[in-house]
Amino acid sequence: MVKHQPLQVYERQLCLSCLTGIYGCRWKRYQRSHDDTTKWECLWSFILFCTFSLLLVWFYFWWEAHNDYSEFNWFLYNRSGEWSDGTVPILAATAAGFTYIAFLMILALCHVAVGQQINLHWLHKIGVTVALLTTAIGVISVTQMWGEEWDVVWISLQATGPFLHIGALAAVTALAWLVAGQMARAEKTRFQVMVLLIYLSVLLTLYFIPLSITSPCIMERGSLKAAPAIIGHQGAPMLAPENTLLSFNRALQRNVSGLEADVTISLDGIPFLMRDRTLRRTTNVRRVFPDRQYDDASLFNWTDLSSLNAGQWFLKDDPFWTVQYMSTSERWSVGNQTVCSLEQMLKLAAKSKSSAVFTLRRPPANHPHRHDWVNLTLDTVLRSGIPQQQVMWTVDSNREMVRNVAPGLQQTSVQKLPLDTLHHKGISRVLLRYNQASAQDVRLYNENNISLTLYSVNEPWLYSLLWCSGVPSVSSEAPQVLRKVHYPLWLMSPDEYCLIWICTDIISFAVVLGIFIFQKWRMSGMRSYNPEQIMLSAAVRRSSRDVNIMKEKLIFSGQPQ
Repeated sequence: MVKHQPLQVYERQLCLSCLTGIYGCRWKRYQRSHDDTTKWECLWSFILFCTFSLLLVWFYFWWEAHNDYSEFNWFLYNRSGEWSDGTVPILAATAAGFTYIAFLMILALCHVAVGQQINLHWLHKIGVTVALLTTAIGVISVTQMWGEEWDVVWISLQATGPFLHIGALAAVTALAWLVAGQMARAEKTRFQVMVLLIYLSVLLTLYFIPLSITSPCIMERGSLKAAPAIIGHQGAPMLAPENTLLSFNRALQRNVSGLEADVTISLDGIPFLMRDRTLRRTTNVRRVFPDRQYDDASLFNWTDLSSLNAGQWFLKDDPFWTVQYMSTSERWSVGNQTVCSLEQMLKLAAKSKSSAVFTLRRPPANHPHRHDWVNLTLDTVLRSGIPQQQVMWTVDSNREMVRNVAPGLQQTSVQKLPLDTLHHKGISRVLLRYNQASAQDVRLYNENNISLTLYSVNEPWLYSLLWCSGVPSVSSEAPQVLRKVHYPLWLMSPDEYCLIWICTDIISFAVVLGIFIFQKWRMSGMRSYNPEQIMLSAAVRRSSRDVNIMKEKLIFSGQPQ
């Protein structure tokens, strides 16, 4: 007679315990289940996926918006009245939230891979909800306050699209392992067909999406034009206080082709350089004239303006995180800058044979030079001695009078106007923000002898993209960065791109097909085991791959009586 003694032997599954424990706080074996995930948990999985997708877009937006961080901080200053780098907390929160949600997404996919029921712990549900709400609020706030910046996403896709396509295709190809496993485990044919159709539709979309990808950098190398000329916007404001002589000298040391500034008319009719409405951010007006710190900058006379320090704020606020790299002598020079007049800037441009461009702010209604502001500025230009052909005149008021008095000035429009209007007004140059001119606009302007300048271009990827587009010149706050770009970051011919695209699709298809065949063979082999084979496997010294996934084993042993 044989005595059967049932024993339960459990294998330690440390990785599985950590997986289910971290995700759903199910650390013990009996808490885990291979049953289908409930509809409620499926909903939370969908919410997790939506949060991940939204954070991915949000993270990408802020990554590419690096070109305009200073512009964003300036917007915040105009609304709050105090200068602070608002990008730091946003970037820190975005990076932390994206890392957390991405980690949960990886854990969820691992649950699917091992066939475990997905149960998100309630603490994680709170975290996902907070991440979703804060990101949604951030998207809405940026859209209302800085809506035009979303254009950077579509512009950047021209530079990153081909590479994002390869990355997305690699990710979806890797998901074939999970999809094939789910199909092999599923018992309902309808579910199998639905999963397969969804996956194949996504895969086929990625296979053919390059047909819609366009980029100026996909071109023949022989068609590449000369690099765009670089104009120092406010000089080199990352290296010295904006709109100061030191800033313009630093820009000229980087071989810029021109200088750009923001001009305001003082109370006694002297055009001077100032971007803000008040003097609070870039001067020590709070200490010298505390009762007038909120007054419009144009309500100060030139004597008062000359007495202000325009460099100490740069050392204190360090708006571009560059002060730490300055020597003692450089910091002394920065800290002793004063407000710069337009005439000083023009004389410097004339001496260096550089072009000069400035935007002029009209004085407020109670200003004594409210009506002759254009004449004062024009007189300053003519008195400075700079050749007229080196000056880009952007003021639209009394343009006809200006053309008659100074016909050599380069008439420049800061608005996107029809070609007929530009020719009628005698305008030969256009100054626009980089998101206001498409590749077609650039081509149209070049064909009609209209010189286009785009601002503010601070990142190498954007400079490379505009270079490939044929833009003649750009205005930049980072000339020291763009001067290091001697060739577009990437450039490939249409034939090279098609070859890369087709090869990537073929490799992806082969890998997906191989994964589906392997998963089908693997699961069919597991299903071929019967109870007798499982019992007999206990006598084997080392269990096979498929038997190892069993949660329990019944081992029969006995001795003859």
